Amino acid sequence: MRTLTAVSASLPELEGFVRRLLGSGDGYPPCDILSTSDGGLRIALAVAGFAVDELCVSVEGAQVLVRGRRRADPEPRCFLHRGIAMRRFQRAFVLGAGLRVTGARLENGLLNIELERVGDDGGQSIPIAGTRA
Repeated sequence: MRTLTAVSASLPELEGFVRRLLGSGDGYPPCDILSTSDGGLRIALAVAGFAVDELCVSVEGAQVLVRGRRRADPEPRCFLHRGIAMRRFQRAFVLGAGLRVTGARLENGLLNIELERVGDDGGQSIPIAGTRA
């Protein structure tokens, strides 16, 4: 078990890493970055209302790009309050050296992008597992 001193000593390094991973942007959709039990990372984006075929995850250079584009509703809706944005978006995350995307999964309104620590490789397109709307 790590002591509190050892954990707090690594916090500045961890905070810098998370800032680099998040890059810049407007912060939509909101996201979490988690450490996984196998030493990897997970980016979790809140994409409520988006179906698998309305999302795209790709790796271009040193960035993970996530794009979301809603299809038009088949029937017009009359909203009394609209609090779920579901607007079109593009969110970029800067990958550090030695990080690679291994998969993406849409589950309960969260798009989870799995990262592992490996050597450097080229671009890739990431299929998203989940159910189609």
